[in-house]
Amino acid sequence: MCGRFTLETSKEVLESELNISIDDLQISYNIAPTQNVLSIVGTNQGRKAGYLQWGLIPSWAKDAKIGSKMINARSETVDEKPSFRNLLIRRRCLIVADSFYEWKRISNQKQPYRIVVNDGKVFTFAGLWDRWRTEEKEIVTCTILTTKPNDLMQSLHDRMPVILDKQAQDIWLDPSLKDKKVLKSLLTSYNSSEMTAYPVSKKVNNPSVNDVSLIEPIK
Repeated sequence: MCGRFTLETSKEVLESELNISIDDLQISYNIAPTQNVLSIVGTNQGRKAGYLQWGLIPSWAKDAKIGSKMINARSETVDEKPSFRNLLIRRRCLIVADSFYEWKRISNQKQPYRIVVNDGKVFTFAGLWDRWRTEEKEIVTCTILTTKPNDLMQSLHDRMPVILDKQAQDIWLDPSLKDKKVLKSLLTSYNSSEMTAYPVSKKVNNPSVNDVSLIEPIK
């Protein structure tokens, strides 16, 4: 799964690497569910970046509280589940990060690890988004797709987030693409040789803690 991640990369680098324009960058060392996350959608006019609330609330949901339970979606069944199958065709997004956390069970404890990609460069998760409305408000939310772990991640967890390289990003964001088979073919495990994991402080367990010490390695 993916339950926490970071974004500390500068606005200039993000805009250059991802071909986007960002109005307001929110740096965070401990991005948690229900918080706003920097996301990218594809339009006929190109990429558009903005913030979505993490935790999908389907448009047909009766209660917004369901969002806290839908931070991830399994890629293997994304085209079958009522909450996601229509979104796969018409509401895909990228969620921007530069590392994520996972917890490894050691005896009766869980040790958090930070995972970086391509020596700490910015990357994107494959995501889906939806718009939930009532008479009083509108909330635009997202979920991160997960898949089977690669060789590195399987020592930490039985799932990992789907990370898309530059070529896959372009395909995923193409609004004209409706072929489920092609889209699902992108939802694979990232190359473990391009990922690194190291243990970090258990302070990351608390979403209210948010400073650079969270990404520092511990012995």
